[in-house]
Amino acid sequence: MSIAGALEIVRARIEAACRGAGREPGEVRLLPITKTVAAQRLRDAYAAGCRRFGENRVQELAAKAGELADLPELSWAVVGHLQTNKAKVVAGLASESQALDSLGLARELDKRLQAAGRQLDVLVEVNSSGEDSKFGLPPQEAPDFVRHLAAFDTLRVKGLMTLALPSPDPVMVGACFDRMRQVQRRLRDDGCPGSFDELSMGMSDDFELAIAHGATCVRIGRAIFGERPAPRP
Repeated sequence: MSIAGALEIVRARIEAACRGAGREPGEVRLLPITKTVAAQRLRDAYAAGCRRFGENRVQELAAKAGELADLPELSWAVVGHLQTNKAKVVAGLASESQALDSLGLARELDKRLQAAGRQLDVLVEVNSSGEDSKFGLPPQEAPDFVRHLAAFDTLRVKGLMTLALPSPDPVMVGACFDRMRQVQRRLRDDGCPGSFDELSMGMSDDFELAIAHGATCVRIGRAIFGERPAPRP
């Protein structure tokens, strides 16, 4: 199937999920995830209407941004865990980071953004499943962390991001999404600095459930671009 065809199907599924949840389709943005996807295939997605892509790896972001620099309106979101030594690249190329979970990273991003004369939209990553293998803040630590972010003028706090439990059980996955709504409400009730309108949650296997639980951004890779190539031994 062509990328345009896959996008049409994904967009229709998003619209149906929104209607089923009593929401407007315009409330949910689709962020195509481009890990291991060749730049030429991103041109196909761009031609089909995509204007922002999410990249896990900073090295891939730098390479693809260079290859696609001729495309007007193209912007990038960093969605993978970010080390502080990659902050300079992100500050120069990305419009959004969805993986902020440490003050050290916030400090380094702010320094690099100040030098570049730029600002960056950020989502705070929360570990909603409690898995030791995942990055992100424990839910109870999010309010204190967000208050400290007020010191960084270049970081525009827009909301929260999570990866739910990888489970076929919708009750267990939905509990992760509900936990994020609880964190969102607490941040708003406590008057924490930031808008917290964004809830980035849901991927190819669970984005319809995420929409039912209030997601405003769904991160879709495989359902658009197909299976990733197996890693080399």
